[in-house]
Amino acid sequence: MENKTSKILIICNTVLLLGLIGIYVIHFTGVGTKSKVNADATEPLIKEGGLTVAYVNTDTLLAKYQYAIDMEQELLAYKDQQEAYGRQQMEKFQNDYQDYLKNGANMTLSQQQQKEAELKQRAEKMSTLEQELSAKIMERQMSENTKLLNAIFAYVREYNAANQQFDIILRKTFNDSPTLYLNPAMDITDEIVNGLNEEYKEVKGK
Repeated sequence: MENKTSKILIICNTVLLLGLIGIYVIHFTGVGTKSKVNADATEPLIKEGGLTVAYVNTDTLLAKYQYAIDMEQELLAYKDQQEAYGRQQMEKFQNDYQDYLKNGANMTLSQQQQKEAELKQRAEKMSTLEQELSAKIMERQMSENTKLLNAIFAYVREYNAANQQFDIILRKTFNDSPTLYLNPAMDITDEIVNGLNEEYKEVKGK
């Protein structure tokens, strides 16, 4: 389970990194459409050049954001479902093949030829089934990660616009963060996570 979770977190972080290159606000079932004024918001730190900067720890965000947690559980369930389907199909094919080896002599020549053609066709499908199921799982992961990314970026944009705070909001992660040190006073992770969870709770309750 821990390995599966790590893989999903890595995929989420990768999608988040790619999203920084260029993403437009796409609202996900109402997420990110409300004002995000926060009286307790972190005061912006003014750096050289007058820029105000903050950062979000995406490892923490993904671990605490309930939507990300729910998505992870759904993805793992979907993965288990697809893998179980693959095993069932393989077992059924093997059983049918063994049954033919045992009882094929009792069939007519025409029945044997028809059964062998059927088994050959199914064997060809079995050879590519694992790849097809893996592709379906990856496609589902990327689709759900995109929805998650859209929800996060929409919220951050709305939050920042409502509070009129930061010129730059950086992304920090343990695996591939481009920064070696960030002042903890610039950390707005908790504010973002709390706001995201409040909004997700509202959306989920509708």
